[in-house]
Order: sequence, then C-alpha cells, then structure tokens
Amino acid sequence: MHVAFVSLYPDQRRSDGATARARRVAEGLAARGHDVSFLCAKWWEGPLDSFTQADVDYVAVTEGTSARAFASKLPFALRRVGPDVIHAANSPPSQVAAARTAARVLRVPVLVEWWAVREGDTDRMIRRAARTADRVLVPSELVKTGVRERGAAGEDVTVVPGSIDVDLVRSADVDNRADLVYARRLDEHANVASFLLALAELRDREWRAVVVGDGPEREAAVETAAELRIDDRVSVLGSLSPEEFVPILKGAHVFAQTATVEPFARELLWALACGCVGVVEYQAASSAHELVENCDRGVRVTTPQELADEVVAAAGHDRASFNGAFAGYDHDHVLETYERVYEDERDAYGLF
Repeated sequence: MHVAFVSLYPDQRRSDGATARARRVAEGLAARGHDVSFLCAKWWEGPLDSFTQADVDYVAVTEGTSARAFASKLPFALRRVGPDVIHAANSPPSQVAAARTAARVLRVPVLVEWWAVREGDTDRMIRRAARTADRVLVPSELVKTGVRERGAAGEDVTVVPGSIDVDLVRSADVDNRADLVYARRLDEHANVASFLLALAELRDREWRAVVVGDGPEREAAVETAAELRIDDRVSVLGSLSPEEFVPILKGAHVFAQTATVEPFARELLWALACGCVGVVEYQAASSAHELVENCDRGVRVTTPQELADEVVAAAGHDRASFNGAFAGYDHDHVLETYERVYEDERDAYGLF
C-alpha cells in the first residue's frame, strides 16, 4: 500500500509528540514493506525536491513553513504522488482541508492523526478538520473526547495508542542507579516540581532519583532540587535514547507522572512495561491515568503529598523488570492496527 503522510512540520524540523509519532509510524510502515511518502516543508539541504531517510520518501511541498502556502500547493503534490491513503496531521488544520480536496480527485480516503491543537489553529478550521476526515485517529480517550466535542462523529474516531519496543524491554540489561524516575520533555507542561516536592517529603528515607529529559525548564528543575535540598540524590540526565533509558527503568521501582498536558504518556508506558509501579498525578489535560486504570502496579493521586505516600506504599510491590500486561503496545502490534484501519477505510471508500 502507498501511504502519503501530510505534515507541514516533520519531526526533523520541529520535534514534539505529534511529529515524533508521525515519524515512528511512517518509518514503521516503510519497514513493513509499504511505500511511504511524507509531504512536508523542506528540511534537508541541497536542490533536491525529495529526500529518502529510513526508507521514507520525504517530498518538499514548500521551502518555508507558511501554512497558507503549504495548503495551496498540497493538492498538486498529492496528485503527483498518487497514494492509496492520505494520512494527515491535524495541525495546521488547513492542510486537512487541502488533503480532502486532493482526495476527492484521487478517490482515496483521508485519515487525520489528531494529537493537539497548536497556537494559531482557528476554531472554524479545527472543527472542519474534525468533521471532514473519513477517520480520525487519536492516541487516547482524552483526545477522543476533545475531537468529538469539535464535531467528529464518535463512530469515526479510533483510538490507536502509542507504541514501544517490547523486545528491547525484554532484552535490555538492568541499570540500578535509581529507585525513582521522572521522564518527559521539560517544557512548561512538565510539572517536574510536583515530583520534586514529593521527594522532599521523603528526604528522611533512603532513595535515589533521576529526571530524564531536556527542554527550557531543565535549569528550573535543577534549581528546584537544590532549593529543596535534595539535589545530592536527584540526577537530571537530559534526553536519552530508548537503549539508554530502558535499563534505568528496569532497575527502578517507581515512575512518577505529573505533567499537566499529555495526549499520550509514552514514557509512562515504557516504565510500566519495564515493571515500574506507576504513580500518576491526575491532570485534566493529561491522559496518563488511562494507562494505570485496572493496573495492579499503578495508582492515581492528586497532590504531591499523595504521590509521596504512594511511593512509600510501592514498597509493598516486589521489584520487577518486565510487565507482560503491556506487550500489546509493541510497535508491530500497533502498526497492524494502522494497517487494518487503512484497509477498512480504503474498502469503504470504494463503495461510494
């Protein structure tokens, strides 16, 4: 099958949860033998209009990142590519409308991968994107609710969760440097201070903690740990690859999730698969609590004090380095879900 991804911003140009997810899925599908074109703003150097990386053919629709220019040129680029399925990111929403224009001519379905609304996305265009997609793919029930509130029919929205490399979790060594782990991009939504406040409540106990991640709030996290006088037991490690991150999780006992905004808590998923006890601070704009519902090694809290209490209570769980309950989140399993949705929508489109 030939799948055309549409995203003004590719992960190589602006990396966030949405672009990283699109890149993982595109590369995963290419590795499974599909033809994958990724239509985007140009991110590579040189005169070429296309560039292949990890078997994904990136096609430059525009040189710059003007959403208007991208939307105006996208239908022509899609017609040249000629895909069987169009898979568009929800933001900017103008690219969804442009993809729909091309899809009518090509007689192919448009699937919209919905992650989050960005600054500058107008409500009118957001609602149009939600209503005009043949299928909306979301990472969590939280995001599904938001899309339905913007006009998408419930039966047209499918939850496809994030994925991890379960084989890596099984085979990785164990790194025992930390008992407690926090991991996420350290931006304005990270709320790492809540984790550090909980640790400060436990300063009279024996523990070691790491914060994994980088971003504009990294220095603030370091300063907060120092102000709370726990910086001698908290290491801020920066961004790590899965090969570096997973061994630390396998050696840890508790993973704390406190971010205020999280369409899908992928770092928490890695931790749960690695046997950590997941302690999730409930936030209205975070889906993290969904991963610990009905999980015997997970709990939801509402305050740093409750988080500290649950860290203590986690001693009642044996240490583990693998939790088979999360094997269904493996990359291949989730990619099979995408393939089924593509086939279903293509078959359904052919009926009309």
